[in-house]
Amino acid sequence: MPEMPEVHTTIQSLLQAGLAGRRIIGAEVEWPRTVGGDPQGFAGAVRGRRIDGLQRRGKYILLSLAEPAGWLVVHLRMSGRLLLTSDDSGPYIRARLQLDDRRWLCLYAPRRFARMEYRDTLVELLQRLGPEPLEPGFTPDVLAGILAGTRRALKTVLLDQQRIAGIGNIYADEALFEAGLHPQRPAASLQPPEIARLHAAIQSVLHRGIRNLGTSLGHGKANFSLPDGESGRNQEDIRVFRRTGLPCLNCGTPIERMIIGQRSTHYCPACQQYL
Repeated sequence: MPEMPEVHTTIQSLLQAGLAGRRIIGAEVEWPRTVGGDPQGFAGAVRGRRIDGLQRRGKYILLSLAEPAGWLVVHLRMSGRLLLTSDDSGPYIRARLQLDDRRWLCLYAPRRFARMEYRDTLVELLQRLGPEPLEPGFTPDVLAGILAGTRRALKTVLLDQQRIAGIGNIYADEALFEAGLHPQRPAASLQPPEIARLHAAIQSVLHRGIRNLGTSLGHGKANFSLPDGESGRNQEDIRVFRRTGLPCLNCGTPIERMIIGQRSTHYCPACQQYL
């Protein structure tokens, strides 16, 4: 579930907790596939390296390592979290890094989908990702180029990380609702005013998610939380996602749910008509 706002919030929390500058003095792996299938190789690659900084690309958390240079790449996927703690015990921790200040950076993943892998370079990874929707270069014209030439549903295009990096199921639904666009509309069918609305909506819902420290839907073990255990607040500002049957906050029409590209999709049939 973690998408761009949740990843951004996780990174900011780790920076505020002083992760940058810490040295990795050991690594333990409970689920080999978490680190690419080679726990010993992973541990050897990261042991002794200093964490110089953290940054984000799409839904990836990127820890820059020094002495020598390299990267620790984390993808939380459906239910992963990063925990920075003095207690490395507990269920669902698939990999843990021992730091030089007696804390542990742990990858918590109930569904075992999350990944923490070492890479010498990010070239291959970055080539697979589309533009960042909150960067200045992501303009309505850039979005128009992304949508042009494909009859795929809008929802499907927004989820395609090779076209736009960082948007997932929650924020795609929210952006399409805010833009008043039906999620099944063919991407290439949008007119310039509709593209401008969608562009503004994408940036609006992502900024709102960041301000609210991400979306925490419920309190289960697979739910998003920050590295210190705090929950996000964006669920209080959700307009359509997982509101099936509840009245639209704009017009009162019951929110409906459909499946597009094997993903649950929530929309208002009155505010988002298929024109």
